[in-house]
Amino acid sequence: MSDRDIAPVSLRPRNADDLGLRRALSDRLLPLLVAAMAFLAVLALAGAVGAQGLAAHWRGDASAMLTVQVPQPEAPGEAGAAGYGRAAAVQRLLAGEPGVISARLLTQAEVAGLLSPWLGQDTKALALALPGVLEVHAAGATVASALSARLQTVAPGTLVEANGVWFDRLAALAGSLQACAALALALVTFVATAVVAVATRAGLAARRDAIDIVHGLGATDGMIAGRFSARLTLLTFAGAAAGVVGAVPMLLAIASLTAPFGAPTGPGIALAARLPPALWAALPTLPLAAGCIGWLTAQVTVRAWLAVLP
Repeated sequence: MSDRDIAPVSLRPRNADDLGLRRALSDRLLPLLVAAMAFLAVLALAGAVGAQGLAAHWRGDASAMLTVQVPQPEAPGEAGAAGYGRAAAVQRLLAGEPGVISARLLTQAEVAGLLSPWLGQDTKALALALPGVLEVHAAGATVASALSARLQTVAPGTLVEANGVWFDRLAALAGSLQACAALALALVTFVATAVVAVATRAGLAARRDAIDIVHGLGATDGMIAGRFSARLTLLTFAGAAAGVVGAVPMLLAIASLTAPFGAPTGPGIALAARLPPALWAALPTLPLAAGCIGWLTAQVTVRAWLAVLP
């Protein structure tokens, strides 16, 4: 009888543990490590999505807005503004300025509220003369410096601040946060791959004798790699799912703390609805990605190990 007459051995169905992998590949340590990395990946992903959302929110609110400060708002205006206080004269001039969409004079209570983080709640007790503040929505063609020169004619000392400068800085900050989040995700992916590879090598070393026997009897590399990859896919998927579920309460807590800085939400809005929909859509992909990493890493590691067997 020749070697060709010997049929390759076939392993039992996939649910059978022919190679004793349940003992060789622990279902405790590896899922725990993957869960920890998935937890970090969720936080990095939330940072990237949150930075993008805040940048979009600030872009709509701040890029086309000017802040105009008028010292001594109740004092009479200069020539051409007879009968108007300085703040009212500035508002009247802005209303007729090309490129200005709206100009709203904030009340003294609103100005005091803006200053309360630095001066406290009771600004009247400090005997400070608060300036008049106007919130101006302008078209992109409006130039702050040219507008400031015109306002000096009716209210000298008026300051015009273009919030677009702050938006550029915030956009740069958001871009930096997104880059850091991408780097963190890449690092987590690399570490996860390394952990799975080490676990696979440990499992191969623990079951070397059994693998030598079935491999010598004709079991193909694909059969053996399939057993390892199926086990590791299950462990990595379960660990990543646990890490994602564990990170959700922290995401909700962060959403509650950052709600005042985002888009306005009413009291009836559920806390879960404050998280960006893109983040909710991305969370289920993390366990799937972890399972794919487990499967691919196991396949490559096992086949490379079998290739050097004598």
